[in-house]
Amino acid sequence: MSTDRLNKVLRLMRFEGLDALALNPGPSLVYLTGLHFHLMERPVVLLIPASGEPVMVLPELEASRLEHARLPLRAFPYADNPATWENAFRQAVQAAHLNGVRVGVEATRMRFLELSYLQKSAPGSNFEAADFSLSNLRIAKDREEVEAMRQAARIAEDALQATLPAVKEGISEAELAGELVVQLLRAGSDSELPFSPIVAFGENSANPHSTPSDRRLKRGDLVLFDWGASCQGYISDITRTFSLGEPDGEFRRIAEIVKAANEAGRQAARGGIPAGQVDLAARQEIEKAGYGPYFIHRTGHGIGMEGHEAPYIFAENQQILEEGMAFTVEPGIYLPGRGGVRIEDNVVITGDGAETLTSLPRELIQL
Repeated sequence: MSTDRLNKVLRLMRFEGLDALALNPGPSLVYLTGLHFHLMERPVVLLIPASGEPVMVLPELEASRLEHARLPLRAFPYADNPATWENAFRQAVQAAHLNGVRVGVEATRMRFLELSYLQKSAPGSNFEAADFSLSNLRIAKDREEVEAMRQAARIAEDALQATLPAVKEGISEAELAGELVVQLLRAGSDSELPFSPIVAFGENSANPHSTPSDRRLKRGDLVLFDWGASCQGYISDITRTFSLGEPDGEFRRIAEIVKAANEAGRQAARGGIPAGQVDLAARQEIEKAGYGPYFIHRTGHGIGMEGHEAPYIFAENQQILEEGMAFTVEPGIYLPGRGGVRIEDNVVITGDGAETLTSLPRELIQL
C-alpha cells in the first residue's frame, strides 16, 4: 500500500511539474509514511524528490521511529543544539538534489521554521503551494480508509448515546461537552479527537461554531451536538439536534425542513456530478420553505484524515465527485437570538450512488 501511495504522489508531482515535495508533520506525511509526528519546537520535514530516495530531517531522539515507516527513508538527524539543525537540512537537501528546482509545500501546514531552513539550504529553489496535488492524493478513500471512517462514526454514535442520560436541566454546555469527550474515549476513539465537541443550548445553537460555555440548560431549549471520533487516524463529524422538553413549534417545523434538506443532499450525492449539485439539492429544500436566508453556510466539506478537506460542498464547486470521495451533508437553519437546527451525516461516494456512514435518528427528539 505504501508503494502505491508513493507512486501516486510521484504521478501528481509530474502532472504539476514539481521536482520535489516538502512535508511537515500532518495527515499527508502520515498517509505516506505511517509515522505520526507532532509539530513542536524541533523541526521535522519529509523531502520527496521526483527521483531518488525520500529523506527526512528530524531530531536524533526520533530517528529510531523510521524503522517502522511504510517507506524506506534516509534519516538526517540533528542534536538538541539548534546550531546543528542547519547542517542537517543542508545535507538532506543535497541528498535529495533539491537546489535549483520547484518544491511543493502545503501552504496551510508548512511553518516558517522549516521553510526558512529549507530556503537557506536550497537558495536556488522555488517553494510553492502544492495543496491541490496533495488534496488529490488523499481525496479518494480506499476500502480500508472507508472502514476506519465507518468505525469512527460508530464510535461517535455510541458515545453520544452514552452521553444523553446526562442531559438534564441545569447542566452547562461545558459540563456536557466534557462528558461527551469522556464517552468518546470510552467508546474507543483515538485519544486525539478530530475537533473539540460543540454543545449548544437554546439561542447558542443559532451559532454554527458555538463554543461550549457556562450557559445552563433550561426546559424548552434546543440542544445541539456537533462531535466526532477518530479511528486509526480517520474521523467522523456528526451533528444532531434535540430539545429538553417541548420545543417552540417553529423549531419543530424547522427540524422537519432540515431533515428533508439533509435527505435531499444525501440522495443527490453520486459519482459523475459536480459537488455543487449536492449543495443545491439541500439548499432548495430550505429555500422553498422560506428559510433560505437562515441557511448561512455550505452544505458540507470533505472528511478523512482531517476534519475539513476536499471536496467542499458549496453551490459553485464544479469538482466532479468520484468513487471514494467522502464528505459531510449538514444543512441547517439558524434563527438569530433564538436557536438553530443542524443535521449532519457522513457519506462516501460508491459505484452506484453514495453510502451514508452515520445512522442516528434525524428527527428532533425530545429528551
